[in-house]
Amino acid sequence: MTSSLHLVGIAGSLRKGSLNRALLETIQSDLLPDGVTLDLLDISDLPLYNADLETGQAAPGTVTRLRTQIAQADGVLIAMPEYNHTVPGLLQNAIDWASRPSYQSCLVGKPVGLMGVSPSPVGTARGQQAMKLVLAAVMARLMPHPGVLVGSAMSKFEDGRLTDEATRAFVAKYLESLASFVRSTGPVEA
Repeated sequence: MTSSLHLVGIAGSLRKGSLNRALLETIQSDLLPDGVTLDLLDISDLPLYNADLETGQAAPGTVTRLRTQIAQADGVLIAMPEYNHTVPGLLQNAIDWASRPSYQSCLVGKPVGLMGVSPSPVGTARGQQAMKLVLAAVMARLMPHPGVLVGSAMSKFEDGRLTDEATRAFVAKYLESLASFVRSTGPVEA
């Protein structure tokens, strides 16, 4: 039997009907491999990153919560839209907070999977490329995979659930690969 894994998911959109959040919720309820759990993190209440708000260990409570949840997870799964061909500000802000202190943060060495949903036929390809640079800068371990690009999404979701069978099968296979990647990286050194 394989060991259990605990992942945290971050949706890079605040929109009530966010398809990226819907993808994570679909994964959480019916696409995870056996032995894998996923908790969705709320990043909507994080203040804008400001180093003046953090002196020593005195980060705002919402930031401490984010860092703790990431630190306690075996890996991170990010589902992001693409804003102006790049990373949404909300998501960048969460990464900025989580990446402190530099070179010692909860993201250093943390396995990360990346995906995105968009009504556009090209999905979130450009935004994910930009996020790969960000994740490399914070020393996270990005799963070596092109990522999941769910394009033309309006035809693949119904009532907030991913229903397109081919896409569901692709995402499920990706999640199996992500679980293997997380297991192969081993625990993150403190």
